[in-house]
Amino acid sequence: MTTLEEILDGKIITILRGLDKETTLKTADALLKGGIHLIELPFDQTKPLSYTTDKIQAVCEHLKSEHVLVGAGTVLTAAQVQAAHDAGASYIITPTTCRDVIEKTKALGMVAMPGAMTPTEIEQCYHWGADIVKIFPSDNLGPAYIKAVRGPLGYIPMAAVGGVDLNNIQDFFKAGVCSVGIGGNIVNKKMLEAGEYDKITELAKAYIEKIQ
Repeated sequence: MTTLEEILDGKIITILRGLDKETTLKTADALLKGGIHLIELPFDQTKPLSYTTDKIQAVCEHLKSEHVLVGAGTVLTAAQVQAAHDAGASYIITPTTCRDVIEKTKALGMVAMPGAMTPTEIEQCYHWGADIVKIFPSDNLGPAYIKAVRGPLGYIPMAAVGGVDLNNIQDFFKAGVCSVGIGGNIVNKKMLEAGEYDKITELAKAYIEKIQ
């Protein structure tokens, strides 16, 4: 399958934000055991590129024999796209609508998932080459908003990111999204601090069950 097909098949992208390399690797293992194969490692704009790219490379190498796809998130510049690509990322996720980032992503043969909120932004992203448009922040907008927007823009693949949890994940898929991005609701910081990776695995399984 292509990267896009893998994302459409896996449906859940888990966001690992602000974790050190060791915790990132352990969390990736726990998610994989729970059935989640899509991992997003976001850039931190206050730190050098290597803070994120080192983790992207580490996860790619650590799980190279497994069926895992690593993407870069919170990408705001073309330079970050290039750095993520060079580190092994296969898809790019952004919180904003940025033509330069989308075009650079596509030029490098990667899947582009830019962020948008309004119908105009959603259409612009798709026109510029987005494969999937990330509706952000989805928790504030809600499934009803996405369903309404998909009336005229149903030809555009959309993902819900922000506030997706076990109680509403099915509502977002019923509204028409093709995938979701989930951070702290799966990558629970208290569980990580306690080293309870088995609980992360169980959470991952619970989310997978919701979308089957």
